[in-house]
Amino acid sequence: MSTVPELHEPRERPSDEAAVEAMLAFLPIHKRALGVAVGLVGGTLLFAATVFALVVLGGDPTGLRLVGEYFYGYEVSWPGAFIGFFWAFVASFVFAWFAAFVHNFAVATSIFIARTREELRQTRDFLDHI
Repeated sequence: MSTVPELHEPRERPSDEAAVEAMLAFLPIHKRALGVAVGLVGGTLLFAATVFALVVLGGDPTGLRLVGEYFYGYEVSWPGAFIGFFWAFVASFVFAWFAAFVHNFAVATSIFIARTREELRQTRDFLDHI
């Protein structure tokens, strides 16, 4: 019977608490997860505002009516609440996904620059030793 080697070796964890915190500080943000979370919040807020306007206010407040200018098919009504949920989810998802993308790109760029500077500093006098 042959043993199958483990394909993914677990990463070594730094023993220093500060090193662990530094490693966690530079982890990338999961773009899709942030987009879904913020999208659900945005959609739920517009849905709740529409239901509140229908049930409590009993009318068509001007502020919510103007949302229909941006979200196709939205109006202050029960079907409009669901249409608004959809469009607010989409808009919030795109915004959060792009924000996470920009954050991840900025962090990756700063790490790349820091590593490159350190490598150049270490090899600055390389030709002097030949």
